[in-house]
Amino acid sequence: MNEGQNALPPHVQLIQMGTASWISAMVYAAAKLGIADHLASGPKSAEELAGLTGTHAPSLHRLLRTLAGLGVFTEKQPQRFALTPLGEALRTGAPGAARATLIAFNNPAFWHTWEEILHSLRTGGTAFEKTHGMPLFDYLAQHPEEASFFSQAMVGFHGEEPPAVAAAYDFSGAKTIVDVGGATGNMLAAILSRHAGPRGVLYDRPHVVRDAPALLKARGVADRVAIEPGDFFERVPAGGDAYILSHIIHDWNEEQCLTILGHCREVLRRDGRLLIVETVLPEGDTPHQGKMQDIVMLVFPGGRERTEAEYASLLGKAGFRLNRVVPTTSVVSVVEAVPA
Repeated sequence: MNEGQNALPPHVQLIQMGTASWISAMVYAAAKLGIADHLASGPKSAEELAGLTGTHAPSLHRLLRTLAGLGVFTEKQPQRFALTPLGEALRTGAPGAARATLIAFNNPAFWHTWEEILHSLRTGGTAFEKTHGMPLFDYLAQHPEEASFFSQAMVGFHGEEPPAVAAAYDFSGAKTIVDVGGATGNMLAAILSRHAGPRGVLYDRPHVVRDAPALLKARGVADRVAIEPGDFFERVPAGGDAYILSHIIHDWNEEQCLTILGHCREVLRRDGRLLIVETVLPEGDTPHQGKMQDIVMLVFPGGRERTEAEYASLLGKAGFRLNRVVPTTSVVSVVEAVPA
């Protein structure tokens, strides 16, 4: 929170927090309608955009006017709107995957889940399962288009983390890096791009890794990665000397985490390393993105973020010893564990 916000009366700050969803809904609508894509060729009126998007022109004009006030668009000539640098980032395929992230996190399935946050607080159960009758990742497996946006969203939301991890941790001694639950290979690609020696194994469920070949090819590391479909609740591939769990452990409850960690422990050599890439929560009142994510984990998949001491405890139960925590220039750290 900046100094100007601190100067606002407490009730104003609270109301701004509570009404932030208004902006979320408007930016989601612009993303879903592809407004930025339609403006890529130049300024257009709401009337022109309405024809392209199947919307009501006067109402669309009001949305564009409002988002122009927020800096997403600009009214170049009277009632003709164009992209700003902020709006450029909303185009399909723009660096950072903002459009996919907004669509994934604000689609109806996710939006309605927040309506049941009190269920999570009262029971410890996930609001997502109460809302949709199934766990989050089962839902995504049954909705491939939403799963694809979700995978892109993970690249966008965690975009600064892979290069930061690749720079902070020395992977040069590893011959084979197994990325367990590595989705489309964003983390693995960043590591292999920086470290020429290792080869990689990308392991995730079949519907998740289907988009991986294109990403790995675009990053120039496809010839160094073997893609292996599978379920980390059943097994993980053998043969690695470094195993990465990037944003995996925070998704699941403790029993499920111990199953995943147990499979890693079974195949990890005595001199191998388990690398958990997650936010490590600071103690006390220190603001941290991970504390916000912790509530998301509660409401959606049923997992949690942890402090260093909580990671040490969890790893100990799975037959590991927490060796060190390596900070990065991003919000995440690398929790390095070795067989106990």
